Amino acid sequence: MTNTKGKRRGTRYMFSGPFRKHGVVPLATYMRIYKKGDIVDIKGMGTVQKGMPHKCYHGKTGRVYNVTQHAVGIIVNKQVKDSCELPCGCWELNLSPS
Repeated sequence: MTNTKGKRRGTRYMFSGPFRKHGVVPLATYMRIYKKGDIVDIKGMGTVQKGMPHKCYHGKTGRVYNVTQHAVGIIVNKQVKDSCELPCGCWELNLSPS
């Protein structure tokens, strides 16, 4: 096998759902309201590909600094690679309150 340098390389178990929790995302996840200053945990979900954070942010804790209709901007205090700020993305589904 060659060219194992993809964006989702090494995420087979990282982004998979827990046992008996696969499939449709519960509506409570969509209805959750985030405000500026909220502390959230970033966790990628394999069931939703749109707006999935990079694997280097998986499991990190950040603070919400921007909320729009379809996206949430997060600042990660611990520097990851070159940046410590996640640009706005559609991450409502990939967040959980800390």
